[in-house]
Amino acid sequence: MVKLVPGLLLCLMAVQAFQTNGTKTNNSSDFLPKTFKGKTYEHNHTNRLLFPSTDPGLDVNPEDPVAAFTQGVLSTWVIPLSYILAMLVGIPSNAYILALLRLRSKSFSTEVLYLNLALSDLLLLLSLALRVHYHFNGNNWIFGEVNCRLITGLFYSNVYCSAQTIACISLRRYLAVVRPFLYRRLAKTTLAVWTCLVIWFLFVAAIVPELLVRQSYHVAQLGVTTCHDVLPLEEKSHSLLVPYRLILIFTGFIVPFLICIFAHVSVVYHLGQSCCNWKPFIRVSTLVFIIFVVCFLPSGLLHIAHYIRLSLNGDDRLYGYYRVAVCLCCFHSCLDPFLCVLISKTAASDLKFISVHGALQRPAARM
Repeated sequence: MVKLVPGLLLCLMAVQAFQTNGTKTNNSSDFLPKTFKGKTYEHNHTNRLLFPSTDPGLDVNPEDPVAAFTQGVLSTWVIPLSYILAMLVGIPSNAYILALLRLRSKSFSTEVLYLNLALSDLLLLLSLALRVHYHFNGNNWIFGEVNCRLITGLFYSNVYCSAQTIACISLRRYLAVVRPFLYRRLAKTTLAVWTCLVIWFLFVAAIVPELLVRQSYHVAQLGVTTCHDVLPLEEKSHSLLVPYRLILIFTGFIVPFLICIFAHVSVVYHLGQSCCNWKPFIRVSTLVFIIFVVCFLPSGLLHIAHYIRLSLNGDDRLYGYYRVAVCLCCFHSCLDPFLCVLISKTAASDLKFISVHGALQRPAARM
């Protein structure tokens, strides 16, 4: 699975580049994050509507990338098939992790973060079901505005919720290995519960902005009702998404990524000072970096780049590439269960290292 993910990204990017080759864009000073550009019009049931709809209408330039993306093989076949693959692998593996934690859990403070990660991944994967139908249906949303808002909020907030949980797990490993005396004094169960509550509070807060603005619009030229993919630029209410997205990138990706880098580099360095076999720790650190670099990093970088190009010249061509990266990001839910298994196997090594590290430090402390 890990070796297939980079190849999948390259193939998806190549298909997207082929689809958008030769398209033109209209420059505009107005922009919205993570969407193609559209312009509202007064809705009337005339011949301009290929499929009459009660949803508000949007006009788009047929030469813009939105047409190539909406009608192309990438969004109507490749992306939904990738979602199905992620669901087929991720749902059973995360369900297995939940059952394993319930049957074999010996320390609630140790397993609660793994439980939180598995639940977040399951919510993300279950939210993909309607997205699969949406893409197979020619990017035509038929489930109503309320469901569109809920699915959009669940999709993006669960991605960042998983990243924050992995960062908390990495920080806990850092404390256990590098700061064993501090780790022993902590109220582990209370701290673990409060950590999960804070993560879920951020998860709920991340959904709210998506629930406040309309997400589904009828695109007359394409004859479809899009969900989140095309939004009007002139609506003032949508400008609230700009600071929201920036905060979400910072708190949901950049901060967890920096925490993971610091924690795992420190752990590997301290383990390298001992004479024991710490290969299981190296495997855990490697898998965490793979999850962030392969799954989270492309979507985070393209998200930021999309903002910059929209703000400079109104160019929204990067949105198609961003959707590819988001599709790839979903595969982290297939790798997280393997991370939980690897971490649980190093529990005995954790205790051994804490004991050895503490025994070596006690004489120095007494002197």
